[in-house]
Amino acid sequence: MMNPPVEDLLDRVESKFGLVTLAARRARDINSYFNQLGGGLGHMIPPQVSSTARKPLSVAFEEIAADKIVQGEPVEEQPEVDLPVGEGFDADADSN
Repeated sequence: MMNPPVEDLLDRVESKFGLVTLAARRARDINSYFNQLGGGLGHMIPPQVSSTARKPLSVAFEEIAADKIVQGEPVEEQPEVDLPVGEGFDADADSN
């Protein structure tokens, strides 16, 4: 049994795949944070919830359940734009 329940987590993301990628990405960030603690770098974001969980993935799931980590907007493909060819530039010429 998992705490928080998967059903609660799925309400906060668009799909199971989105949940997996969001949690895995955040778990890697949490793991990196704990690995760099002794180095004094301090550029990683610490866990955003108080947790007794010892595994980064469990902490990531708790952050998602607490709405501390949210799924970003899906990236839409940008249409291709035809750029005008400037003077003195021949698009068909081979560069030697």
